[in-house]
Amino acid sequence: MKRKICVITGSRADYGLLRTVIQEIKDSSNLTLQIIATGMHLSPDFGLTFVEIESDGFRIDRKVEMLIQDDSPAGIAESMSRGLVGCAKAISELSPNLIVVLGDRFEIIVSVLAALVAKIPVAHIHGGELTLGSFDDAVRHSITKMSHLHFVAAEEYKNRVIQLGEDPERVFLVGGLGVDSIKRIKLLERKELEESLNITFKEKSLLITFHPVTLEDNTSASQLKELLKVLSDLEDTTLIFTLPNADPGGLELIQIIQEYVSKNPNAYAYASLGQIKYMSCIAQVDGVIGNSSSGIMEVPSFKKGTVNIGIRQKGRIRAESVIDCDPLEKSIRSAIHKLYSPEFIRILKNVVNPYGHGGASEKIVNILNETSLEEIVKKTFYDL
Repeated sequence: MKRKICVITGSRADYGLLRTVIQEIKDSSNLTLQIIATGMHLSPDFGLTFVEIESDGFRIDRKVEMLIQDDSPAGIAESMSRGLVGCAKAISELSPNLIVVLGDRFEIIVSVLAALVAKIPVAHIHGGELTLGSFDDAVRHSITKMSHLHFVAAEEYKNRVIQLGEDPERVFLVGGLGVDSIKRIKLLERKELEESLNITFKEKSLLITFHPVTLEDNTSASQLKELLKVLSDLEDTTLIFTLPNADPGGLELIQIIQEYVSKNPNAYAYASLGQIKYMSCIAQVDGVIGNSSSGIMEVPSFKKGTVNIGIRQKGRIRAESVIDCDPLEKSIRSAIHKLYSPEFIRILKNVVNPYGHGGASEKIVNILNETSLEEIVKKTFYDL
C-alpha cells in the first residue's frame, strides 16, 4: 500500500520552497500526495495564493480557513485557534501516514499540534535555524520538538537540532530547498517580466520585502518609514514591493506601502508575485532589500546583493553578498551605497551560497520513501 504523505502549507513563501518536494512526492510510485492549504493561501488580503498551487497542477485535498481580519496579538491567537480546530479535522479525514511541514510560522505550529495529538509523525524542513528578531524562533524550535524526521539546510543547523534533544539518526543534512527551486525554474526574460507585471524597468531596480519584527514593540512601522525615506531619494530606480506576511503589525505595513506606491509612480506593490515572477525579479534587479529570509537563503545563488535591515534574520548563516545594516535612515543609505559600489559588485562574482547547490528535494523524498515509520512517534530525548 502506498504511503500517504500530507504536505501542509500556509503561505506563498513556504509553498515556493515546498513545490519541488511536492512534485517529487507526486511523481513517486510509492507515495500518495495529500495537500492541506491554510493561512494566507486562503486570504484575499494576501492574494488568494491557493490558486497558484492548483495552477501548478496539484490537487488541494483540504482548505482550512484560519485568518481573521485582525493581526493584533489577540487576533493572531484567535486565528491560531481556528487553525488548530480546522487542521485537526482535516488530518482526521485524510488520515495520512506522515505530515510534511516547513519552517516556523504560526499557521504551521497549529497543524503540528493537531498531528501530535492524532499520533501522526511529522517531517520538519528547515529546522535548527535562528531568527532572533521574531517569535518565529520559538515556533521553529517547538515544531522541532514535535517532529520525528528533520531535514536541515546546514551543518550548524543539524547540530542545533541534535542539541535540542533529537536523535542524530533522524536528522538529515539536505541543504536549502530554495536552491532547488532556482535550479529547476525557467525564469522569465526581462521583457516577459515587464509585461507580466505591467511595469517598465528603469536604469536601476530593487526588490523590497519588509516583514514585521515581532519581538520588538511598535518598531516595524517606524523601521519601514526609515527605509522609505532612503528609497524616495533614489534616482531613476524601479521599486518592486512584495507585501508582508500575516504577522502582528503586518496590515499596518501593507497600508504604509500601498500609500507610498500610490504617490510614487516608480514603485509597485504585489500581494504575491508567485515563485516564477519572484525569482525572475531577483534575476533582473540590482539587489534585494528588506528583512526576508529569501534575501539570506536564495538571493546569493543569483550572485546578487542583499541589504538586510535590522535583527529579524539575525542568527542565520549568510553569504558575503549580504550587507547587514541598522533599521535607520543613515545605515540603510550607506548599505545601498555599498550595494552599488564597484568593490562589492566584484565580490558578488565569487559568492558561494552556504545553503548548498541543490538536490534537497530528491534527498528528502528518498528518505520519506525508505524510512520506517514503525514506532517513530515514540520519541526519547537524546542527551549530548
